[in-house]
Amino acid sequence: MRKLSCMLVAAALFAAVHPAPGLAQEYPTQPVKLVVAFGPGGGTDIVSRIVAQRLQEKLGQPVVIENRPGAGGTVGNDVVARAPADGYTLGMMTAGQIIAAIMRKQMPYDTLKAFDPIGQVATAGLIIVAHPDFPASDVKGLVALAKAKPGKVSIAAPGFGATQHMAAVLFGQTAGIEVLHVPFRSTPEAVTAVLSKQVDVLFDTVSGALGSVEGGKLKALAVTGRDRFPAVPSVPAAIESGVAPNYDVTTWYGMFGPRGMPPAVIAKLNKALNEVLAEPEVRERLTKAGVVVKASTPEAFGAYLATEREQWSAVRDKAGLPQQ
Repeated sequence: MRKLSCMLVAAALFAAVHPAPGLAQEYPTQPVKLVVAFGPGGGTDIVSRIVAQRLQEKLGQPVVIENRPGAGGTVGNDVVARAPADGYTLGMMTAGQIIAAIMRKQMPYDTLKAFDPIGQVATAGLIIVAHPDFPASDVKGLVALAKAKPGKVSIAAPGFGATQHMAAVLFGQTAGIEVLHVPFRSTPEAVTAVLSKQVDVLFDTVSGALGSVEGGKLKALAVTGRDRFPAVPSVPAAIESGVAPNYDVTTWYGMFGPRGMPPAVIAKLNKALNEVLAEPEVRERLTKAGVVVKASTPEAFGAYLATEREQWSAVRDKAGLPQQ
């Protein structure tokens, strides 16, 4: 009995000095990588860096941004999907990734099953802009022109199946008009086409078009959300026109990780993220970056992703758009 007692004491002392792996210290015990599936300087990159700067102070470990652009965000998301589910590789998802999932025949991962949602970060409105010489000055005029000339009003988008393209498709369905969609390889090319009057209208992010609108190079017809956007409060929402009932499109940003993360890690990350998003300085910086802060629980973010997929799948099917 005495020998057994000594062995138990020795075991307890060993456990105290050498805790079990994973229990040695509370998460995180090393730097956290935040994968941004787009290049430096874009909206997702800017939002991610603002959040990461304060998040690392909450977590007590560096949060390092890793830009992994390619295939409309698929390359970066795949990095996250294949990473160990330990909370040390995270990603920033956008509405475009959900749309990509329903517009492509083959994806290296299932957008709704390969990831654990951590929380939404922000929403961002789109803005409908045109060259100053364009005959219509608002959405009502745009719809009237499109009805008078079916298929003649052209709308630019940075790529087939991009968020801006799908927002324009849904607008056409809601307003009951037929327009000509003109895809470009990038947003700058689409903007240039409108500035040179090769294309009539562009659906773009507010942050992307704001400089051209403020400089008088483009005129704003409307924003696509249900409400007016803080960065351009004088621009009405399309829904206000009465010709696009229930039209409500916003892009968004949200944090996620690979499927199978420990619930305690997800909870800690969500708590830290929401604390960061509640800070006035962070909210101000994100507002200036052209987005609106939108915090959530992991469960609410996951449900939102599923709703988004259903909505855009219905838009695709109604328009008869092919999967690529």
